[in-house]
Amino acid sequence: MILTTREESPGKCEKILLHEDILEHHPIVIRGMMMQKLDPIFEEENLILGVDPGQRIGLSVFYYGIEIGSSVHTSVEELVSHIIGILGGLRAKRKILKIGDGNMQIGKQIVEMLNLRFCSSFELEFVDERKTSLKIKNFNQRGKRDMLSAKYISQREGYRHSILPLSLTG
Repeated sequence: MILTTREESPGKCEKILLHEDILEHHPIVIRGMMMQKLDPIFEEENLILGVDPGQRIGLSVFYYGIEIGSSVHTSVEELVSHIIGILGGLRAKRKILKIGDGNMQIGKQIVEMLNLRFCSSFELEFVDERKTSLKIKNFNQRGKRDMLSAKYISQREGYRHSILPLSLTG
C-alpha cells in the first residue's frame, strides 16, 4: 500500500491510501487516479485526449484541465490500445477525443477501432489542425513536434459527436 498526504489547510494533512493494484496501470492513468483522490481542489472533471494523426501519431492527455501525459505512437492499433487504457482507467463526467483533421484516413481508422474495442461512450471532435505543427530545431526529435501538435489539438474546438459503443447501438 502506498501512503501519501495532502494538506487540507495550513497545519492539517489528510492521508490518502493508494493500493498496489493501481500500479498495474499505465503511469498516465496512475497520475489521473492521484488527481481523483485530490478531487476537491480541481474544478472541471473532463478527460480530453488530443490526437495528431500521421506517420507518427501524437497523443496528449488532459485531466481536470492539466496535461498528465503525452506520447508518440507508430501504429493505430498501439494508439487505440493506449487510449482504451486511459479512457477505461479514469472516471470523468465527459470523455472527449479530439482528432486533428490533417490525415482523415488515419483519424477515421482510430475512431472505427475505438468504437469496436471500447465498450463505453465518449465524445468525438475532428478539429482544424492548421498551425499546430511548430518548427522545432532538429526537425522532430523523438516525436516532440507530434506531441506538441496533439496538445494544441486538444485545446481547439470542433464539431462534437457522441459515440455510443456498438454494444448499445447494435
